[in-house]
Amino acid sequence: MDASYPRDERWPPKRVPSPAAPAPRDHLVWAIFNTLYMNFCCLGFVALAFAVKARDRKVSGDVEAARHFSSKARCYNALATAGSVLLPLLLGALIVTGVLHLSKLAQESVGFFTYQFSGTDEDQ
Repeated sequence: MDASYPRDERWPPKRVPSPAAPAPRDHLVWAIFNTLYMNFCCLGFVALAFAVKARDRKVSGDVEAARHFSSKARCYNALATAGSVLLPLLLGALIVTGVLHLSKLAQESVGFFTYQFSGTDEDQ
């Protein structure tokens, strides 16, 4: 097995950003909010890690790596927010429909479980 070729696992060399291109956003505030309040499956913490990496790369001048980490932070932030908002809404909807179904079932079966006392005895 020949492993003599060079393996370059580093990021591409730093490029000087053009003055017209805006700096990438790091989504740090959103990640902190998700970490503190809406940490669904620790996705908020993962988003915070990528947001900090994006900010570090932006400060060091590596715009391409900052964009890469920024897009990952945005993705994990969106997943954490969606999971923390949609899952409780889905759970609430399931509880409401379950309660409605059980109340309808209970109303229909009231006649089955009630015993009516009558004044006549037909068995005698």
